[in-house]
Amino acid sequence: MIVENRRKEVYSMNYLIILLLISGLFFFTGGSIGILRLPDFYTRLHPAGKLDTAGQFFTMSAIALFVLQDFSLANFLTATKIVLIVIFVYITSPTATHAIVDAGVRAGLKPWTKEGQI
Repeated sequence: MIVENRRKEVYSMNYLIILLLISGLFFFTGGSIGILRLPDFYTRLHPAGKLDTAGQFFTMSAIALFVLQDFSLANFLTATKIVLIVIFVYITSPTATHAIVDAGVRAGLKPWTKEGQI
């Protein structure tokens, strides 16, 4: 009976991990398409900053949960390091995007506009 309950827990955890990985892949794909399709430097930075950060969050969350399936101190420390990486990316990604936009403004890059508009 205990073995069957453990097996159900592992299967449900695997489904959650797969869902998180697919969500991360969805956001990474959306960010890649946005970078390729959007017209200028400034608008391309939006999917690069937002969607890639979201994709990284979902993917790294899935990895942390996968590591924690077999609970031990070493696995807990590994999952904690993964969470710290996610926090670091959430702090640095907006800062880096802002710095890149600022460099573009200082270099004199003009935003894209439709033809005939000012």
